[in-house]
Amino acid sequence: MSLIITLCARGGSKGIPGKNIKPIAGQPLIAYSINTARRFAEANGGHIALSTDDPSIKEVAKQCGLVTEYLRPAHLATDTAGKIEVIKGLLEYEEKQLGKKFDYILDLDITSPLRTVQDLEEAFKIFQADSNALNLFSVNVAGRNPYFNMVEKQDNGYYGLVKKGNFLTRQSAPAVYELNASFYFYRRSFFEGPVKPTINEHSMIYPMPHICFDLDELHDFEFMAYLLETKKLGFPI
Repeated sequence: MSLIITLCARGGSKGIPGKNIKPIAGQPLIAYSINTARRFAEANGGHIALSTDDPSIKEVAKQCGLVTEYLRPAHLATDTAGKIEVIKGLLEYEEKQLGKKFDYILDLDITSPLRTVQDLEEAFKIFQADSNALNLFSVNVAGRNPYFNMVEKQDNGYYGLVKKGNFLTRQSAPAVYELNASFYFYRRSFFEGPVKPTINEHSMIYPMPHICFDLDELHDFEFMAYLLETKKLGFPI
């Protein structure tokens, strides 16, 4: 079994300028994912790789112990480039450099670092146990339920529930989840042939047993910094 852990960090963030290397609770944001990747790699014989188009991100990663010669090509460094294509580009580069193919790919999203090594270990076991699964991604129980309290515009111009069902309470409606963008496991076959959507007919989930969210806006960053600095998380990252 061979594993590669990918970290993808494009420069030029608009919501939070320089967020991938912005200091948070005493260290650059990317450091949290590098440290988690290192611990998981040590336990599972993994190889860690970075994809970035930004020399400053490359330098900070080096200071954190992650050195790479790879520089993301321009066509994969645009606002419209898909994450799957970015991972595939890095995967193929590393396989060519190392002269081997990996069985599993774990992508850690730098902007959603509230994950533990135990999360990764448990999720990896679940994923490996189902040979038909192409990928697995982390989720949290959704705060809103489309069967009960989410509406959308209908053909007649009025609004109705996103999903139909006769449920009188939110608790009685089917459980739904929201992606928290923290980590994604893939089998190598996922990246063969035409580009596949992340959510497909052979996707699995790992529900996080704790808080986890990604950083889109400055207030997200400030809230996460507060949780880290005051040690309010209740779990180590």
